[in-house]
Amino acid sequence: MLCSKYCLVVINLALQGVGEWGIIWEWVVVTRPCNVISEAHLAGSGHGGGHKPWIEAEYQGIVMENDNTVLLNPPLFALDKDAPLRYAGEICGFRIHGAGVPFEAVILDKATGEGLIRAKEPVDCEAHKEHTFTIQAYDCGEGPDGVNTKKSHKATVHVRVNDVNEFAPVFVEKLYRVAVTEGKLYDRILRVEAIDGDCSPQYSQICYYEILTPNIPFLIDNDGNIENTEKLQYSGDRLYKFTVTAYDCGKKRASDDAEVEIQVKPTCKPSWQGWNKRIEYTPGAGSLALFPSIHLETCDEPLWNIQATVELQTNHVAKGCDRDNYSEKSLRKLCGAASGEIDLLPVPSPMANWTARLSVHYSQDSSLIYWFNGSQAAQVPVVNGLNAHEGLSDHFTLSVWMKHAVVPGKGRREEEMVICSTDGYSHYSLAVHGCRIAFLYWPLLESARPVKFLWKLEQVCDDEWHHYALNLEFPTVTLYVDGVSYDPALIHDNGLIHPPRQEPSLMIGACWTEKIKENENSTDTVQGDPLSIHHYFHGYLAGFTVRPGSLESREVIECLYACREGLDYSDFDSLGKGMKVHVNPSQSLLTLEGDDVETFNHAIQHVAYMNSLRFATPGVRPLRLTTTVKCFSEESCVSIPDVEGYVVVLQPDAPQILLSGDAHFAHPASDFEAPDGVPLFPNLQITCSISHQVEAKKDENWHGTVTDTRMSDEIVHNLDGCEIALVGDDLDPEREYLLLDGALLQQRGLELVNTSAYLTITGVESIAVYEEILRQVSYHINHGAALYERKFHLSCTEMNGRYSSNEFTVEVNVLHNMNRAAHPNHILSSQQFMHRGHHLPPELSGHSLASTHKNPMVPSAATVIIVVCVGFLVLMVILGILRIHSLHRTRGKESDMFWDDSALTIIVNPMESYQSCQERAGESGEGRATEGMEDEDDSTDSETSDSLDSNDMDDRHIIGKSNGSHCY
Repeated sequence: MLCSKYCLVVINLALQGVGEWGIIWEWVVVTRPCNVISEAHLAGSGHGGGHKPWIEAEYQGIVMENDNTVLLNPPLFALDKDAPLRYAGEICGFRIHGAGVPFEAVILDKATGEGLIRAKEPVDCEAHKEHTFTIQAYDCGEGPDGVNTKKSHKATVHVRVNDVNEFAPVFVEKLYRVAVTEGKLYDRILRVEAIDGDCSPQYSQICYYEILTPNIPFLIDNDGNIENTEKLQYSGDRLYKFTVTAYDCGKKRASDDAEVEIQVKPTCKPSWQGWNKRIEYTPGAGSLALFPSIHLETCDEPLWNIQATVELQTNHVAKGCDRDNYSEKSLRKLCGAASGEIDLLPVPSPMANWTARLSVHYSQDSSLIYWFNGSQAAQVPVVNGLNAHEGLSDHFTLSVWMKHAVVPGKGRREEEMVICSTDGYSHYSLAVHGCRIAFLYWPLLESARPVKFLWKLEQVCDDEWHHYALNLEFPTVTLYVDGVSYDPALIHDNGLIHPPRQEPSLMIGACWTEKIKENENSTDTVQGDPLSIHHYFHGYLAGFTVRPGSLESREVIECLYACREGLDYSDFDSLGKGMKVHVNPSQSLLTLEGDDVETFNHAIQHVAYMNSLRFATPGVRPLRLTTTVKCFSEESCVSIPDVEGYVVVLQPDAPQILLSGDAHFAHPASDFEAPDGVPLFPNLQITCSISHQVEAKKDENWHGTVTDTRMSDEIVHNLDGCEIALVGDDLDPEREYLLLDGALLQQRGLELVNTSAYLTITGVESIAVYEEILRQVSYHINHGAALYERKFHLSCTEMNGRYSSNEFTVEVNVLHNMNRAAHPNHILSSQQFMHRGHHLPPELSGHSLASTHKNPMVPSAATVIIVVCVGFLVLMVILGILRIHSLHRTRGKESDMFWDDSALTIIVNPMESYQSCQERAGESGEGRATEGMEDEDDSTDSETSDSLDSNDMDDRHIIGKSNGSHCY
């Protein structure tokens, strides 16, 4: 009988169901054709193969990752109408089309046309889930040779790769950390996550998680969310550690478990977190971030505005800031100020005695600070060429450092006079009144009316140091406070007032009244009748100067105030949106404002401390961070406590100033008597270096011990003073003095003090300039002065004496000729004698002949012995001269030569030491000196006389000869 086209061969369960683990199972129905030949086949029997094979148009296939056989639906069968003829009715094979297809088709039964598709190599679902290609069947032709082979049409084959659970779950993180606040039950503390590398939904999904650590108050759900089962307490366990694992839907466990750490924090308190109270700063380190890791804890309170103020307290350092450690005068030169200012409050001295009775405080920048207690004043006289009244006219600059506060019960009722001046024609005064500062100017006492300029400034009464500079270019007045200019807030005509005294007067800290009684003989600080002065000042003043006839430039004023340390913010490029940063002129206060916590945290982490001084003043700088916030709910708005810390500026490496050069030299007296004298330091070298610790290394020769290694780096720096001091008695002005060109110092803006005890050069200048000047200092003696030896000490300082050099000693020897030395007065007046030993001392090696004469001091107890030795030496020299003269005459007659003894000059070298004389005095009558000395016999004298020519009798020969003299 005839059956349907296909018969059921294999029936797998056609239903789909969900297994225990949620896997979707698929059953495949496989059919193949009946073995009954259709009428079409019968009709074609006995004829040649003229029909093409036939296959289905599309196939769906499944292959497992761990198998290579593809299950097709429908099964792969090719039919040919030429069957059952041999060859023409048979199917010889299948051909797959497509590039890189990892499958092949094989024929199982040529008669039935059954075929099979299989993978050439194991397939990977994770790499390629589906494959699509075409397949074609061909018959065997008309004979064994395959002639007239027919091909079927191309059918499309879709093969899906079924997944096998080959991958285990893997956690995204190996360690999960989180912090929670005590006393709360969280719905979710954190979520752990694992992933699976399989491609199918069945095996790539994570079905559930599990906590492996027992007895902990935490649960985990199938999505990996961890929650606590009880309230955690900070007083109990502060850190929980446990392990979790994961399973995929194929029941495969994670290859590596994950660790979870939950830290318990105390109840949240809004505050700044992650800052250090102590911050160390190394001088020369540039800018140092103060809060590199700070962040604001808001306890989840939403904020819409944050303001923070960082304050650096430096009012205890010098005048409220670490400036260059130079005097006010030196600092003016460094800032490029022109000369001509007059110091109204100088250091007390005989030349400036009006500040002697004022209370003096010394600051860390080495300048003098004067304290006015409300009952003291200083009258500046016109003496010694100092005239602060002349040339003022209507152009001048007043400059002063002032620290002032309101005195309770007094300061708001009475003006306090800072300066009050009258030159006989005009009058001006500068006064403070509470938080106001007033400048009164009276151009002409006879006719004009006074004009008063007023400023109201908080700086006047905040009890902090501020720098004030007032430029008067009448009728324009400009006041600079801390380098910032202020125009007068009020200008008014003060009307007719009683004119001040007509006599020139200048007073600091008070002012004369009309009832003053003249006292022409007094130039000291006024302490007389309390009715004579009024408006006493109560506060501190320093660096008070007046520049008559010209104005100070704004650049110089800003430089005089410029602070070398303070708060700094330089990361403006990355400043977040909505952030504002402001720094006050003194760099002691920095304000930040923003509306986003994260942006604000980033900004405050870039607030830095900066000190540009190479040798910064060491010590503590207190630091305070104050914060105010605004919340959306004012009722529950948080408050942020202040942060208090301090910056410790470490001790800088001290500079080492080294003076070097020739320590000994000797010249003939004629050189010292020349108008220019003899330079004391012709080859002076000044170097400045800093020694610092370097990484220690182990010395292999000492069994691994660590050696302390320091390195010295030469730096370019300034000096502010050098002193040449005498060793021993002071200079005798009638016989000797030191010379230095004053015009050269004036060009450099340096000052010179030259006394009989010392010579000092003061003023800030480079090392090269000081070298040049000191090399020109010369020593001069007057003609006929019986001087033989002098010693000088040279030392230099930097930063107003804060650092000092070594003490460089120079010994000077004066060589006199015989005529001077033979004079009894010259011999007796000299208390020091020179000795040149047979061998040069080590410290004199490499010097010229003149520098080889060493002159130790002779003990006073041996004076008699030395006088006898010197006298005997002179006698022996005279006898030697007579003998040489006699021999020369004898030989002169024979050779018709004449020796003019008037040209002979013998230089006495009194360099025999006291010890040498004692040794020679102990000789038992021998006719020669100690070992190495020349004999005094006739043959020696003859040889010496023969070697001396009248044109070759210089000092060096005579010194060499006299060096061999005896001392009995």
